[in-house]
This record gives sequence, C-alpha cells and structure tokens, in this order.
Amino acid sequence: MTAPGGDTQHGIRRRNLARVLRTVAAQGPLSRPAVAARIGLTRAGVAPLADALLRAGLLVEAGRAATGGRGRPGGELAVSDRGPAGIGAEIGVDHLAVCAVDLRGRVRARVAADAANRHSAPGPVLRRLSALLAEVTGRIAAEGLRPAGLAVAVPGLVARGATTVVHAPNLGWRSVDLAPELAGATAPADGSPALPLTVENEANLGALAELRLGGDDGRPAPPPDFVHVSAEIGIGAAVVVDGRLLRGARGFAGELGHVPVRPEGPACDCGGRGCLEQYAGEEAVLRAVGLTPAQAAAHPGPGARLGLLARRAAEGDPAVVRALHEAGTALGIALAGAVNLLDPRAVVLGGALAGLAPWVLPSLERELALRTAVAADPERAGGPAVTVSRLGADGPLLGAAHAALQAVLDDPLRSWAPAHSPRNGIR
Repeated sequence: MTAPGGDTQHGIRRRNLARVLRTVAAQGPLSRPAVAARIGLTRAGVAPLADALLRAGLLVEAGRAATGGRGRPGGELAVSDRGPAGIGAEIGVDHLAVCAVDLRGRVRARVAADAANRHSAPGPVLRRLSALLAEVTGRIAAEGLRPAGLAVAVPGLVARGATTVVHAPNLGWRSVDLAPELAGATAPADGSPALPLTVENEANLGALAELRLGGDDGRPAPPPDFVHVSAEIGIGAAVVVDGRLLRGARGFAGELGHVPVRPEGPACDCGGRGCLEQYAGEEAVLRAVGLTPAQAAAHPGPGARLGLLARRAAEGDPAVVRALHEAGTALGIALAGAVNLLDPRAVVLGGALAGLAPWVLPSLERELALRTAVAADPERAGGPAVTVSRLGADGPLLGAAHAALQAVLDDPLRSWAPAHSPRNGIR
C-alpha cells in the first residue's frame, strides 16, 4: 500500500508544487525556464504547477523575462506579497513577542512587551500574548496577508506532537496546554477553521532559524550536524542531525541547562543539583558579579541584563569578566559530553548569550579542547567549530514564524486557499 504523499501521481505532483514554491520563494523572481532548470523539470512540466500556484494566490506574475531562445517571453514568477504569513510567538521569562513573516522570509509585523512571567499563572500570560497576536494579525491584514499558522516558542519541555508544556521550570509551569487559551487567537473572524497551532521548545526553534536563515547574510550556513545552544535566563540546546532536529522519544532532547556540571552544587528548579544553569544561566552570572535582584530589576526586557554585563565586560570590569569566564567553563564542561556523544561538526552559540561571546568563548573552547576525544580525522582534530549565531536572541521568534509557514511550503494547495475560498485549503 502506498503511503499518503508517496510515489503516486498525486504525491509526485504535491512534491513538485512544493519544489516550485520553495524555489521561487528563495530565489525569485524567476522565469518558468529558470525554475525548471533549478528543480530538474521541463518547462512544460513546470507550467501547470506554476498556474496552480498562481490561481491559489501563492505566486504572482512579476514582469517579463526573456527565454533565451525562440518563442514568446515568459512572465517571471514571484511569491505574492498578499499571500500567507507565518505567525511566530515567544513566551520568555521576562517578555512576550509576536512577529509575522511572509513567504520571502521578510518580517512584516512585530510587537514585543516586557512581562514578568516567572511563576505567573498561565491564563493571564496567554491572554496578554493573545492581545499581541491580535495586534500583529490586524497589521498584516491591512497589507493583504492572512495567517497560515501559529507557532509558539516556550522555555521548557513540550510533549512531542502536542501543544502541552510539560514542564517549564523558569516559568513555574507544569502540564499546561496552550491550545484552549489561544483558541480565540487562532480562530479567524470569518468562521473558517482555526489556525494550525505548533508549540515548541525555544532552542529547537532557534536551531530551525539557523537552518533557514543562517546563510542569508553571505556568511556560511551551519553544517547539517550541529548543536545549537540558546541561552538567556535558562539554557537550552537543540541537536540537529542531517539537517533535522533530534527530538528524542518524548520530544525532550536538548535539555543542556539541566545537565549537572558539579553534582554537589546548588539545588535547581528542575529538582536536580549542580545543573549548568546554576553556573552559566543569567541569574547565576548576575549573582557572581554582585548584582542584587533590585538592581537587576532596573533593567527589564529580553537580553537587557545580559546587555548590561556585556557593556561592563567591555569596560574591563574584573568581576564581570571573571564571572563570564566561569560561565564559559561550565558551558564547555556540559557541551563536552554532548560533543563526545554526538560528534557534531559545529556548536552554534545563540540566544542572548551570543552577545557575551567575546568573554565566554575562550574558556568554553578550552574546556572542549581538554575534554573532547580527538578524532583520527586530521580535519576534525580541533573538535567541532564553535560559532556565534548572527540571529542572537531573535532566533526562537523567527524560527517560530518560519515554522508556522512550513505546511504551506510542504503542501501548498492543501494548506492554502485564495481569500475568497470558503475553506482554508484546496484538495
């Protein structure tokens, strides 16, 4: 029996529609012959696929392009500026944020708000998030865009394939299903079906952003095998193998912040002792430099306190430089186990901690060199490359927005319909 979307005529057409849309989104505007050349089909094979995407409002004709041969010039294909948008949201310990991206990957709207979410009940937090979602969807509606889906980044464990936050220690949440609280925010006013909702660990979404956007500024994209570290108040990690997330049996892979680096160390909110977050998390570093909670509270907002530490480190404050050196040491100890187990080609330092890289990386890299088994391959003798994400603290939010577009890119006609269609999909 052939699996859905397999090597049936319908499945092949579905995959080719996705290939055309992805190619135009990434490289367009392109002529039909150019699309055909890039994806290995004939122009005759591309023409009906392009026409179907044009009818669905996903592509538009953008001027004329010479064919380079006989015949009439063909119109260039571009993704529509008035098509689907992916809505990404982030629930941080001290902030909320929402953004919308179009098929080109451009951010079309973004809002953020400081929020003291630690140990706050989920209901009020999600209602504030719903208000931000309404603001963003209102803005993109004015530009002719419609949401295709919503993905929410959270700093905690998420049940695989579900919308339930199993445990978010830094929020104080256990077994919180986001779907009921966000139902109003995902239900379109025209009565069409609610938007698809994805809830994902923020480090995983940061890693997906690296895969999607890591090479957009001319810098090399990450290799297909890497560990992405996302750090701010908490520390998470995502493991990417062959370009795909390694999720684990329950979806909990990557909890680097709760790897013990000193088993006799202080108690952690997760229930363990001596976890990495107790030495390299934001609060641990603030304690190490003698910044009181009242002083820290004077710098609210995502990354604000780590920005303060970066400024003081740049000024040569010895307490800050020493604290960041110790944080890098602890991070290197924890990462060494992951590197020895997984043998990634790279470690990518993301999140707000990326801004502290000049003072964290030297001790981190030293620990990796000391504790990582040296491979026989001379090209890998120094262990994995350690790089700094250019996305920084924006990674999880951007990753969420792009994840919300994934269904459209994977199966365009099933996941999207013109605005006049009564259904949110064409079968």
